[in-house]
Amino acid sequence: MLKGNMQAAMDITAKYCHKEMEAYGSCVASNPSTWQHKCHELKMKVAQCTSSHPVIQKIRQDCSKEFMEFEQCLRENQGQPSSCSPHVARFLGCAETVDLSEVATNPVPQPS
Repeated sequence: MLKGNMQAAMDITAKYCHKEMEAYGSCVASNPSTWQHKCHELKMKVAQCTSSHPVIQKIRQDCSKEFMEFEQCLRENQGQPSSCSPHVARFLGCAETVDLSEVATNPVPQPS
């Protein structure tokens, strides 16, 4: 049950923000030392895309502390993003406990 929530959020992100996620992911992969700077605009596009979805809004709202700690870790460890794995785990753990029952899980069409 809990696993489903996180999967739902990831599916929504992938479904509605696939193009943005792909672009950001490949930018990060091809700029290991400068991705913070080089991929900022793409990251903002992903954020913009995901922030308009109610399920993702709810998770970000309920887990904002964990998410901010993760982002801060990335800023402080730009050369070693893998050292932020515990932060990712905490954020995902939080996301899995978010009660999405009152959030409509039916897809909301993105304004084009």
